[in-house]
Amino acid sequence: MGLLKDTLHGIVPVSRHIEQSVQQHLDSLTKPRGSLGRLEEIAKQYCLVTGTDKPRLGKKHIFTFAGDHGVTEEGVSAFPKEVTLQMVRNMVSGGAAVCVLAGCVGAGLSIVDVGVDGDLQDIEGLIHRKVRRGTANITRGPAMSIQEAERAVCVGIELARKAKKDGVTILGTGEMGIGNTTPSSAIFAVLLGLPVEDVTGRGTGVDDETYRRKIEVIKRAIEVNSPFGDPLDVLAKVGGLEIAGITGLVLGGVHERMAVVVDGFISTAGALVAMKMCEHVKEYLFFSHRSEEKGHRAFFEKLGVKPILDLNMRLGEGTGSALAMDVVEASVRIYNEMATFRSAGVSEGRD
Repeated sequence: MGLLKDTLHGIVPVSRHIEQSVQQHLDSLTKPRGSLGRLEEIAKQYCLVTGTDKPRLGKKHIFTFAGDHGVTEEGVSAFPKEVTLQMVRNMVSGGAAVCVLAGCVGAGLSIVDVGVDGDLQDIEGLIHRKVRRGTANITRGPAMSIQEAERAVCVGIELARKAKKDGVTILGTGEMGIGNTTPSSAIFAVLLGLPVEDVTGRGTGVDDETYRRKIEVIKRAIEVNSPFGDPLDVLAKVGGLEIAGITGLVLGGVHERMAVVVDGFISTAGALVAMKMCEHVKEYLFFSHRSEEKGHRAFFEKLGVKPILDLNMRLGEGTGSALAMDVVEASVRIYNEMATFRSAGVSEGRD
């Protein structure tokens, strides 16, 4: 059995049998019941994900996957493709926003070249796992082969498994790839069955003309590559290598029963593919924030899930993951460290 099939086969539902004991403990803490709102919900989910009513906190780590996109030839981004390579160098040297925020919350950060169209072998500190030098132009055919998509997914799975062995308990996703809101929008449209206009935003801030062209490009890509098969087929035909890496990181993290914090719009596209591959994946995910991308809002409405934060962000990189990781950790520390009414000798309120 291959790594992807083995991973999917090993994913089980979260541990509902401990839900009652977790809730009883939350209700016994020295506060009115439910008064910490989402923090209590997050703490409970963390317990269910990790399978214990006595949860442990370990390391936090973000993996930012980088890849290029042939569809940039269609003029769908405000930035040239070369910026992907330049930003990877900036990230490895510590100059990007995700580097600052990861440092703020005490999270480790790894940058992974899974598909940058350039030679980065000289960069120390970069994880070199390139599957190919960027995807093909999706308006003319598939972004990549099924085999290449699976290889990129397996990169993410392997990194998640290694992170678990290294003591990571909270895993974060991130990405870098000029033009990647275009394939992400295509994935949303196909897998959610929504009109392209409802899931396509302005990405890095394109003007009206470019925005209209972007919508037409996505429609053309979907038409050219249809009919679609399973989620891996969708990923291969209209996705991206960094999106595939995120899909694998999500699947690997879920398989290892880690809390997986999903970043913004592009990361959610990778998570959506993982969710379509296995129905249980959704139960394990913590969605860090609601991006300004309209497709992200459509996703939350369609699937009925709630983001942890809403800060009008649309950068990506793993910035939302970094911020939300601290909220997840704080929630678990409340659960673990706050006194109970009995231990503190405090009288409980009446129901």
